[in-house]
Amino acid sequence: MVALRVGRAWAPARVAIPVLALALVALGLLFGADGMAAVRVWLASTAYNHCFLVIPIAAFLAYERRDRMAGVPVRPWPWAALLVLPLAAAWLVAERVGVMEGRQLIAMAVVQVLFLGVLGPRLCRVLAAPLLYLFFLVPFGGFLTPALQSFTSQFVTHGLDLFGIPNYTDANMIEIPQGTFYVAEACAGLRFLIAAIAFGVLYALVIYRSPGRRITFVAVSLVVPVIANGLRALGIVTLGNLIGSARAAATDHVLYGWLFFSIVLLLLILLGLPFRQDAPVRRVPVVAAPAPRVAAAGVAAAVVVLVAAIGPAAASVLDRSAGATPAVRLALGGACREAAPGRDAPGLLVRTIACGGHRLTVRVQAFPARTDPGRIVSAENRVSAPLGAEDVMTQGLAVAGAAPGTWRIVRSQMPDRTVAVALWVGGRPSGTGLAMRLGQARASLLGGSAAAPVLATVEPAATDAAAAMQALRAFFEAEPDVTSALSRAAQ
Repeated sequence: MVALRVGRAWAPARVAIPVLALALVALGLLFGADGMAAVRVWLASTAYNHCFLVIPIAAFLAYERRDRMAGVPVRPWPWAALLVLPLAAAWLVAERVGVMEGRQLIAMAVVQVLFLGVLGPRLCRVLAAPLLYLFFLVPFGGFLTPALQSFTSQFVTHGLDLFGIPNYTDANMIEIPQGTFYVAEACAGLRFLIAAIAFGVLYALVIYRSPGRRITFVAVSLVVPVIANGLRALGIVTLGNLIGSARAAATDHVLYGWLFFSIVLLLLILLGLPFRQDAPVRRVPVVAAPAPRVAAAGVAAAVVVLVAAIGPAAASVLDRSAGATPAVRLALGGACREAAPGRDAPGLLVRTIACGGHRLTVRVQAFPARTDPGRIVSAENRVSAPLGAEDVMTQGLAVAGAAPGTWRIVRSQMPDRTVAVALWVGGRPSGTGLAMRLGQARASLLGGSAAAPVLATVEPAATDAAAAMQALRAFFEAEPDVTSALSRAAQ
């Protein structure tokens, strides 16, 4: 009987559901690249596998509020589209700078505005928790990894000093008499932190009612996984000291981390239960809210979608004006020889090289002079540190005839690979940091440098780290002019 009354009381909102569905499909087409990039991260990274549960959880949170939604009128608010104007501009900036997380967060903000425009402020206020929970669909937080690595390294160092275990720490490298440990990206604790935040928000919304208790529990959920990951890393290094082998202690460290984190999470749940607040019993209203006009809901949705389209449309225009992709040429004049026919495509050259008994793949890719930096960063990530790779390490590589910092080594596991990477932007060696992104974004928007960005990678066939480094040294010794040739191509 209660469900029947609620259904009748909230029946006017059903008018808005088809409008929302059509508008969401339209936004999905506009921001499809952002959505597909997010799904690829969910599939490849264990830090974001929980994102598949976000929509069911949001639906559950909305269902929990069904009695509060009963009788609240659906009053479309087309003026919400004005909020999309700054979001469209921000999305274009994020797209030009090449920050995918920024694009995805802004796209989700547009979705929030869509609900606001179609349902109205009053109903969106009731649905604030499930709607805002949808932000966990965005795989954000990767920028925290260096800070988490540094914290974990310092935590382990202070713990070893407290236990009286001799140690030497250099950045994220920790050495004890029994061996060397490296606090890699997979050991930084990001996967634990992101999962704990998503769980902590859900737990706080379901168990507590007062804002103070909810905020307190979420704050605890932020601190506990960071400390727990530090204890896990300290435990692994201490175990290596006890059993006399760093390699043995680090075996299956990721699995042990999840088991340890599960225990910590269980303790966190038990700690929060005594402070739970039961939901008060509410009377279900029986007076139905006035039905909204379909036209008003449709107008609100259409205006939001049209304004949101400004960003992708502007990006498409800029891409078409980026210029032609330059041809790539590379002649090896040293002792190395081609071991297989080359594979060429517009702006791309791939050669399989035999050099001193080693096989390597040389890949050179050029981009239009006004291309956006996101394409450059994505191309480098695909060939040097593919999505889902574990324990990614980056270090400089000294090459004769090349300026310091021109070449760097990227070593990853799962898949096991070692790649030498070099990038030229504006005719000069460059990294992929903020300075490059801003400079290339400015060139994309306003024009500027006529030099085409060039990305070069050299990947040995050997997967063993020592053998791969030996192959790279043999290649650069046999081809001392390769850096100069690539630099000329970048001019």
